[in-house]
Amino acid sequence: MKSDYKENDYEWIKELLDYPRTLEERLDFFSDTAQIEVPADPVDRVIFQDKAKRAIRKIAQNRGHILMVGRPGTGKSMLANMFKEVLEESLGDYLRPREAIIAYPGKDKNHVRIAYEKPHIIDPLLENFNRAIDAAKDAVEEFNLTDQIQSARKAKRALLWITVLAAGVGIIYSPAFIAAGLTGMGAIFMHMQENNHRAQEKIQRETVADRRNAVKHLYDMVPDILYDPRKDKDLMARVSEPDARNMKGGFRHDPYQSGNLETPCHKRTYLGAHAKSPIIYIDELKTLIKVGYMAELLEVMQNKRYILEGGRNTGSGAADRSENHLKADNIIVACCNHDTLQHLQQEGEGAFLSRIEDKGEIIRMESAVPETTENVRQVAQYVKQEILNLGAEFKDSWGDVIAAEGYESVRQRSETIYGKALPADFKLQEREFDKSAVLEIIKELRCRASDGKLSGILRPINGVIKSAEFEAIFENSTLVQAGHVRQALKDHLSLEGGLFQEYGQQKKYLKKYIGSMTDSIGYVVGLAVIHSNSSNQMLGQPLPIHCQINLGVADRVVAPGKIGDIAKAAAQNVRASIKKVLNKIGAPYVGYEMYVEYIQAHGGVEGDSASVAIDIALISDFVKKPVNQRYGVTGSLTGDIILAVGGVTEKIRSIMDPDLGMEGACIPWLNKRDIEPLLINAESEYIQTDDIPGIRMYRNAGKKEPFDIFFCKTKYNAYKILMGLTKKEVETLMVHRSKNDLEFMRNINGSSDTDEL
Repeated sequence: MKSDYKENDYEWIKELLDYPRTLEERLDFFSDTAQIEVPADPVDRVIFQDKAKRAIRKIAQNRGHILMVGRPGTGKSMLANMFKEVLEESLGDYLRPREAIIAYPGKDKNHVRIAYEKPHIIDPLLENFNRAIDAAKDAVEEFNLTDQIQSARKAKRALLWITVLAAGVGIIYSPAFIAAGLTGMGAIFMHMQENNHRAQEKIQRETVADRRNAVKHLYDMVPDILYDPRKDKDLMARVSEPDARNMKGGFRHDPYQSGNLETPCHKRTYLGAHAKSPIIYIDELKTLIKVGYMAELLEVMQNKRYILEGGRNTGSGAADRSENHLKADNIIVACCNHDTLQHLQQEGEGAFLSRIEDKGEIIRMESAVPETTENVRQVAQYVKQEILNLGAEFKDSWGDVIAAEGYESVRQRSETIYGKALPADFKLQEREFDKSAVLEIIKELRCRASDGKLSGILRPINGVIKSAEFEAIFENSTLVQAGHVRQALKDHLSLEGGLFQEYGQQKKYLKKYIGSMTDSIGYVVGLAVIHSNSSNQMLGQPLPIHCQINLGVADRVVAPGKIGDIAKAAAQNVRASIKKVLNKIGAPYVGYEMYVEYIQAHGGVEGDSASVAIDIALISDFVKKPVNQRYGVTGSLTGDIILAVGGVTEKIRSIMDPDLGMEGACIPWLNKRDIEPLLINAESEYIQTDDIPGIRMYRNAGKKEPFDIFFCKTKYNAYKILMGLTKKEVETLMVHRSKNDLEFMRNINGSSDTDEL
């Protein structure tokens, strides 16, 4: 029988075994990361994004806009900060606003006048206002007639006593009556004088109050400094929630709106990013679209100016407005994912994208890059950068403790925090990675991508690097080694939440399933992937599938449960494939109900990577031959050909735990490079079953716990591995089953001339 494989195909598989050695040779420039230098150029510290870095340099030269499109964790924020650093070093003094922005009272209480002044004008301006206010305050003297009032009151009292005494004496001596009258008139005069002083004092006090109120109004006339270029040195503003308030500015709420206590409008004015920041970094454009600021942003980008308006519909600030325009000549640096980009293309006929491209460029961030020598070396550089960052974090978090209490206190406090005894000579400082540890990081990046590429989503790896550092610190190891990285990876997988808890339950079920399986006809272990929303990581999931073909019912596919449209279509394609095979070999076809069940798939299944597994299970039930349940299988089926699928590396990793009882897997030939990272730090050898090539990996040292991976080009290759049947044997059994079913149907219907039902 003609083989599906060519002679050089076998050599290709054998060459895969050289991958670990080749990878180590690419890293022969260091033994540990202490020998790696971090580039001085900030842009060069961003790895994998060569196209983006070239675009950044070009746009920085032209002072243009940037839109970075890519998945979270690809380095968009880091590249934006590097863009800022490049402009800071080259044009910082020229990009920053050179004029102060001052708010004056407007034509009424709801308006403000914005003025741009040279910084040296600010201080004399405020000094003049303060000097005028001080002069007005000095002019207001306290008017006090207390002494005069007291003097008149004492004189009045004395005259009254004299009057009384004179009147008493007048009974005996009559001239005394004349004296009593004169003194009485004097007392009346002093009483009038006292009242006159009191009236004068009241009038003067009211005048003083008015003059003091005039001074208060002078305070309300003092301009407010909204921006001073001598104090505000930030070149870039990062806006996570871009809206009119954060981007343009506004007016603060005034709680004192009555009783003549309200704060003037210009005293409540504040500026947003447009007025103060030459570069505006919008972290996520999706937020801007949600809050409805896109139209305003387009206008500001077009006109390079705007009117400051109140942002409230009611209450204080609703009617506030600037009488003149504010300047806005900003460089826009924005980020978004691919879904948002598609929306921007449709919204407003791509008006925002047009403005970006008019002065700048739309940059596509790479989610995965080829595993070249240069990119591998960049991974080592990235690890070194994260080591230095961790060292800086140690100094920030523990520096004060060390200075105040000494290093022994750090050891004791760390032991309390981490709940484990630490060595007496423990040191809380960063550790360098040896080559084996860096290889584990590269392996992980390979596993999270496909087709011989490295994942460009680096943010989740940052946590792995730091966790590996702590593992080495706890062991008091001078270097971070491969085992520390592997332990860190296990810890991080456990932190993914309910998604990975479900994954763990699925693996436990698989172990019970394999151990209890007695009749494996119509059963197969498919391999799927689930995705983590937090890290964008794919995680392999073993997925037992049960299929059954029933005669004498409607000709259809039944797929119960939470199965997506693509998965249902894959099942229907398998049905069509079976019908085509029967027709091709001249076997009659009668109607069959094909039942497809994903066992324990509570979270739903989507995609066509299970179509090969479904085909094997259906054929197994059709010809009544068992399937080896200790092998997993994945692949997309088109006719007889098995096509490549995603997540193959993670799918294989999900069943390699020796405790599960799995012994191997069948994967598409086109996914052969996806096993390369699994060969790192593993003993392996070439194997072959009939004409089907494979690789045997040993999961434990000493060539223990073998795990076989076969590379299948057609479904018949998979039949041979999983059922032990050749193509001819399968077709013979299919013809036999089909003829028996036809004969059975003829007997039921009492017809001898039925060709097809």
